[in-house]
Amino acid sequence: MPLTAVPTLDEHRTSRISPLLSPALLRHELPVDAGVAATVTQARAEVVDVLDGRDDRLIVVVGPCSIHDPDAAMDYAQRLAAHAERVSGELRVVMRAYFEKPRSTVGWKGLINDPGLDETFDVNRGLRTARRLLLDITGLGLPVGCEFLDPITPQFIADVVSWGAIGARTAASQVHRQLCSALSMPVGIKNGTDGDVQVAVDGVRAAGVGHVFMGINPDGLAALITTTGNPDCHVILRGGSSGPNHDAASVAGALDRLRAAALPPRVIVDASHGNSGKDHVRQAEVVREIAGRVGAGEPGVVGVMMESFLVAGRQDLGPDMTRGQSVTDACMDWDTTADLLDELAGAVAALRTAA
Repeated sequence: MPLTAVPTLDEHRTSRISPLLSPALLRHELPVDAGVAATVTQARAEVVDVLDGRDDRLIVVVGPCSIHDPDAAMDYAQRLAAHAERVSGELRVVMRAYFEKPRSTVGWKGLINDPGLDETFDVNRGLRTARRLLLDITGLGLPVGCEFLDPITPQFIADVVSWGAIGARTAASQVHRQLCSALSMPVGIKNGTDGDVQVAVDGVRAAGVGHVFMGINPDGLAALITTTGNPDCHVILRGGSSGPNHDAASVAGALDRLRAAALPPRVIVDASHGNSGKDHVRQAEVVREIAGRVGAGEPGVVGVMMESFLVAGRQDLGPDMTRGQSVTDACMDWDTTADLLDELAGAVAALRTAA
């Protein structure tokens, strides 16, 4: 009897599968030197000390909504590194260096996914560009923070990251909670896009215990990963469709939820997103309000996040873009950012004086 051909049962909607370089190869091509390793190690430890109350400084995660121009990002990083050094006694500054952009529907998904900004999706180039930039920024003595969106990406860059974030769209994801349990740095988990804080509290609790899950090893091969849990995860309040949640009552409510879950009562406030109505001008007002409350002794707020770039506002992708202006969410400009860093440092100084 003639053999009957078996039809292909998958890949009906896959047009191409391309090779991806391995994390081990990328780390070999772009290794961490002793100076970068020292900066990462020290920054991770200092952020944890602030989270745990052993250090009375504020954590400040500040930088572009997402990086699309490495040269402009390095210009920003050099300015931030110099200013961070001046306020280092009061603030533990971490540069926001986001390369993956979660989208509510469609749009540019970040420098790793599409480094050419032209829908060529040269991910291998994007990974190299991102890792090189992380090394260059950290080489200035300035630690970096990244949002982790794709669970495979950390194998390529996490060793250079001092602080991590899980976004509002993935806070409830079991995959991302398992990922957090494996990461070697403190990780902030944002409340949901609707403003639900409990989902972030649950995420912190889940990430704090060990898990066994599928992933890839440094050679890029499928593997089972066993983790011990990450005790340094924390909640980020970023507001939501229900409104802002940076006010004192909302902060107190979040702290109560953390205590009820037997978790440390500490939060970082994101001045952007729902807390500012995505208005970059309003961001500054939120930061100043938080600075005043910190200076007056309000407990629980251990840090602030700000979206900032060289030029205020945002722009669409195109042939004649403004250098140093965001192509995703609108950001504050550098001068405003520098003033806010000084105000936050002043709040910590005021609190110490009162104490």
